Amino acid sequence: MIKERLCVLISGRGSNLLSIIKSCRGKDFPAKVKLIVSNNPNAFGLRYAKQYKIPFKVITKNFENTLLKQLQKNQIEILCLAGFMKVLSKNFIDLFFNMILNIHPSLLPKYKGLNTHKRVLNNKEKESGCTVHRVDGKIDSGEIILQSKVKIAKNETEASLENKILKKEWTLYPRAIKKYCKEIKRYYWKIGGTA
Repeated sequence: MIKERLCVLISGRGSNLLSIIKSCRGKDFPAKVKLIVSNNPNAFGLRYAKQYKIPFKVITKNFENTLLKQLQKNQIEILCLAGFMKVLSKNFIDLFFNMILNIHPSLLPKYKGLNTHKRVLNNKEKESGCTVHRVDGKIDSGEIILQSKVKIAKNETEASLENKILKKEWTLYPRAIKKYCKEIKRYYWKIGGTA
């Protein structure tokens, strides 16, 4: 089975990175992590790169140009943002049209941006969740690939909601990557996109 070449961008703990790495080790999974990049030299998630012997790069200056060279060098076909706390420019995103995925801790299009859980609880929502979507140059606005819902308990706190949703993220992101590789990427090729 030929696997899509995947790069994961992280800034922190890398828990979604770990779930992606583990999923990619399956024989029937259509992608494999070939590169891990962080804009934070102290990102805990870099430990997983070392643990699983995956090439990694820390980029703190001239980020996009350096990243572009790394993606070309490693022939990357899909770019996954996983707790990556840096906004990519529209010019960069346009270069990788349809190829960049992100996960966000809300049921998009609701609650784009930061402080998601606080806003959800303040508005007394009955459910929340997480969304994997394509990155299109606007904040959390790209095409939705998959979502997963959680119910909000009466005594829910920001911390408990975050933890509840994070556990959903670990299974949702790999499922969304699989769906993207098998269905969406093929669709964009068919209509003449550059994915």
